[in-house]
Amino acid sequence: MTTIRWGIMGAAKFAQDQMGPALHAARGASLDALATTSPQKAIGFKAFAPDLRVHDSYEALLDDPEIDAVYIPLPNHMHVDWTIRALEAGKHVLCEKPMTLKAGDFDRLIAARDKTGLLAAEAFMIVHHPQMTRARQIVADGVLGRIRHVAVTFSFFNDDTGNIRNQPEAGGGALPDIGVYAFGSVRFITGQEPLKISHARIDYENGVDVFAQVAADFEGFAYTSTVSMRLHPRQEIVIHAEKGVLRLSCPFNPTVHDQAELHIETAAHAITTERFPGQNHYVLQVEAFCEAVTSGAAYPCPLEFSRGTQVMTDMVYAAGA
Repeated sequence: MTTIRWGIMGAAKFAQDQMGPALHAARGASLDALATTSPQKAIGFKAFAPDLRVHDSYEALLDDPEIDAVYIPLPNHMHVDWTIRALEAGKHVLCEKPMTLKAGDFDRLIAARDKTGLLAAEAFMIVHHPQMTRARQIVADGVLGRIRHVAVTFSFFNDDTGNIRNQPEAGGGALPDIGVYAFGSVRFITGQEPLKISHARIDYENGVDVFAQVAADFEGFAYTSTVSMRLHPRQEIVIHAEKGVLRLSCPFNPTVHDQAELHIETAAHAITTERFPGQNHYVLQVEAFCEAVTSGAAYPCPLEFSRGTQVMTDMVYAAGA
């Protein structure tokens, strides 16, 4: 099996804690380089990848002929330009979400991907987790019957003004950070797109959205969600249909927030629980990316899908204005 040689553009804490180890552990992948202006920040990466080459600039990483693909965990407002620069330098790209801050910017990314013939994708890791693909299968198979309502909740508490999530100039906000999960998950599981946003309440602090309640109409069912970075941590998806209820516990940060489980109720007081212990969706994401690069297999989360999530996000902002 061909090994994809990876470099990381920026020594973000998330890259050190999650994606760096995933790149190091995934089959078909090799974590070989890191670009950072701070040698001190490279120490944590070398703890699990001692042979890591450290470049002192992003440009140097892109010029490295021994790197096939780059992972970009930079602040949100830098994603589009650096993704395009990486593609033009001949590197495949896996970029953190949100990959853009406006749906129209995906058109630039899609054009660059098509022009170079390289793989570029948003790091929407949940679609690689068996909990999420199993939920999609249950819905597609008609086990629940006609869906009438989907409710999604994703919240955590972060009021640190030094954190980029709370910095408007860096593309911060709850919707860019975790709204992508609340909106992308319902699109992935049901295969449907929102027809309209019927309600959006968005609360702002210091120029960034910190709380949003959303109601939307999909074909055949209603959707509601609560997204916040000023609430006690909670994450859940509940799909309520005519023949049953499907509940996904911890659908966004399994093994970190809680254990990923599916609870399926299709008869009164009878609930079947499916559990997915030990599944690391970051590793699964890297392995799917590498397979797509080496074999030409379809990637589960193409740019067109990610564009659809940003379209919904843009609709929410417009409805809440």
